[in-house]
Amino acid sequence: MKTSLNIAFLFIFSLLSKVGFSQSVDEIVNKHIEAIGGKDNWAKIKTLKIERVMKAQGAEIKFTIYQIDKKALRQDISVMGMTGFSIIKNSEGWSYMPWRGQSKSEAMTADDVKNSQDELSIQDEFMNYKELGKSLDYYGMDDIDGTECHKLKMIDKDEKETTFYIDPASYLILKKTEKVQANGQENEMSSYYSDHKKTDEGVMFPMSVSSGWGESEIVKLEVNPKIDESLFKPTK
Repeated sequence: MKTSLNIAFLFIFSLLSKVGFSQSVDEIVNKHIEAIGGKDNWAKIKTLKIERVMKAQGAEIKFTIYQIDKKALRQDISVMGMTGFSIIKNSEGWSYMPWRGQSKSEAMTADDVKNSQDELSIQDEFMNYKELGKSLDYYGMDDIDGTECHKLKMIDKDEKETTFYIDPASYLILKKTEKVQANGQENEMSSYYSDHKKTDEGVMFPMSVSSGWGESEIVKLEVNPKIDESLFKPTK
């Protein structure tokens, strides 16, 4: 009888621990969403135009990004006197990178298009991760440049892992680490976010991002601009 009671107590304790753990993850996610402007404000954003400048290996790279939520994304890229672009849509995509020797745009592979679908969403990664079949687990606290941050790991249906570090004071993301494929190998890439600013629409954007690629800053941000959909067709 004593053994049975012990087993029952262990089962109940385990169940309660899981419920408490789940609630703590939900609480962190909800506070983060509120900190960046809330679901209602983000739901009103249908298009974006962003001008970003990156400094990498002594070069200045300029990006102009046009985005229609969950439908299309175009990046115009200027570097070393050359201009290229990448376009992603729901079922197709193209890239033109003259600095890589391309003389015309090339269609992306089906896998590349599939792996890029998350980029089509304007909303923050935590807004609808459950609906997308992703899991989120809590891994305690971790030090990020002197700030003890909540560490959460998100895994999508294809087992792609992304780890987020959230400041417990502001509930903003300070660091994101993800595993990316480059040159046929899987590498871990970390991005650090800072200079968060709130737009007139009430949503928060990190204006500065630092990663292994370099340092970049948003120099111009337009929320809900009118975007001609002909932009999302290859122009070369």
